[in-house]
Amino acid sequence: MRLYRLKRLFVGSPLPTAQQRHERLGKATALAVFASDPLSSVAYATEEILLVLILAGSAALSYSLPIGIGIAALILIVITSYRQTIRAYPQGGGAYIVAKDNLGVLPALIAGAALLIDYVLTVAVSVAAGVAAVTSAVPQLLPYRIGLCLLAVAGIAVANLRGVRESGKIFAAPTYLFVVSILAMAGWGVGGAALGLLPAAPYAAHAPGLEGIGLFLFLRAFSAGCTALTGVEAVSDGVPAFKPPEAHNARIVMAWLGVISVAMFLGITYLAYDLGIVPGGDETVVSKIARRLFGTGVAYFEIQAVTTLILLLAANTSFADFPRLSFFLARDRFIPRQFATQGDRLVFSNGIVILAGLASLLLVVFQGDTHALLPLYAVGVFISFTVSQSGMVRRWFHLKEEGWWWRVWFSGVGAFVTGTVMLTLAFTKFADGAWIVVCLIPAFVIVFLVVHRHYAEVATQLSLEGMVPPPPLRNTVLVLVGDLHRGVVRAIQYAQTLSPSVKAVYVELDPERTHRLEERWGKWGLGVPLIVLTSPYRSLLGPFLDYIDHLQGQDPNHVVTLVLPEFIPARWWQLGLHNQTALLIKGAMLFRKNVIVTDVPYLLRH
Repeated sequence: MRLYRLKRLFVGSPLPTAQQRHERLGKATALAVFASDPLSSVAYATEEILLVLILAGSAALSYSLPIGIGIAALILIVITSYRQTIRAYPQGGGAYIVAKDNLGVLPALIAGAALLIDYVLTVAVSVAAGVAAVTSAVPQLLPYRIGLCLLAVAGIAVANLRGVRESGKIFAAPTYLFVVSILAMAGWGVGGAALGLLPAAPYAAHAPGLEGIGLFLFLRAFSAGCTALTGVEAVSDGVPAFKPPEAHNARIVMAWLGVISVAMFLGITYLAYDLGIVPGGDETVVSKIARRLFGTGVAYFEIQAVTTLILLLAANTSFADFPRLSFFLARDRFIPRQFATQGDRLVFSNGIVILAGLASLLLVVFQGDTHALLPLYAVGVFISFTVSQSGMVRRWFHLKEEGWWWRVWFSGVGAFVTGTVMLTLAFTKFADGAWIVVCLIPAFVIVFLVVHRHYAEVATQLSLEGMVPPPPLRNTVLVLVGDLHRGVVRAIQYAQTLSPSVKAVYVELDPERTHRLEERWGKWGLGVPLIVLTSPYRSLLGPFLDYIDHLQGQDPNHVVTLVLPEFIPARWWQLGLHNQTALLIKGAMLFRKNVIVTDVPYLLRH
């Protein structure tokens, strides 16, 4: 009862199924729920570009702007492709569904595995980055980094367990505050640049005579900056969570996401380029830009605060999408069916709890270190981008609807570029930890196939097709007696309701106890015969199993129902004070054919 009250306190009261339609998200709330991850990516995407370019010297940083423009174009291409995906799959068209429909089961499972892994990594990386920002501001909290990470994961998980609509309300304000703050900073900076009011860059940002930085370094910088795309698939996965018309609203939110992401990303990239920001040290690029524009006043600290908050809340996108993808996989019998069941608050609570547990485990293993986690990040999501857009290319070629050729172009270019990014990320980050993801994806696919085969075998064995009507069964009810008390009497009464053929069985370990039991049996045995089995080696199970074999050996259609009297102590700690004989018996009978075990509990008051 106490646990139930605690659950209600944190999660809230159960919602009826009829309430599900009212738990849908409007466009403004949906943008906050599904876009916190992709919007937060712009906080560090530019920095990732600069960290690669600086390897060729500060003059190479001038390439950040053309690379940023290329990434912005890719964002718009991918967004357009996913808007077409939503139109084609209004029931929810993530990479898994698209691949299964157009490319087959194996590519779908690869995309599903890649996304599940990436969602876990998104939570771990986002929380670790947010906590790192907190500990940078308050170094005294550094020894408690792991605890703070786990607390943040638990808080976001509880918010999502309360329901999609409630979590949207909680996370909407910080998300929009971040968007407004970054756009305002970008507008202030660009306006200042246009009016010539910005301070001079500390290095020649437009270095003349720079011949080139090499194709590989350029690709590596481009791929690093493509972290700005992470999370954009979330809207297409979550179409069923929108208010009607679901697909129409999801397409609008996807368009909003594209415009806002590009504006924020280009704004930060341009300011870093024009201000001559050099990455490195403990300060982020966004922090350096804000410091150059606003000094160390209120505006600077507000930018820092909302950036920290959005990094923490970016994990919310995964909590919205991991359970929904798990639902699709469970519905198709590739993971346990429990993931397809909604909880009290009309959310897939099993998926939320598992995601929180896996992310927490990662944070503990990697000590909440963002730099240790980052090499694992983003490979999975670009696999899903590539698979999804390749599936859409095949779909448009097959259907050849009006205007199909430009749809093929958008999806084809998107698939080629995201595939190139995926290979570049896998190659450049392989030794740093990306090998873990590369190995985990096929391992997950194998697990999916094993689970699916099990469910298929179970369905075959349970099928009524070809089954011959079975002969009548004969049932003997056995009540296992260890002593004579109220619980045993109640069990005998229950056994007599099951069959006229009831026997009580006692395994003799002490002849004196047997004699005392037989003396009282006439009064309290309710007319049920008492069978005494001798046990020369003091084994309870051996003689009893032999007796069951003897009964069933006479008739293959003989069913034995074993009734176990079991008293239940009032307090949990009292369980260890009593023999767990019933548990031992149930374990021994679990795999025996034609043996049914029934517990008859007798609740103790003290």
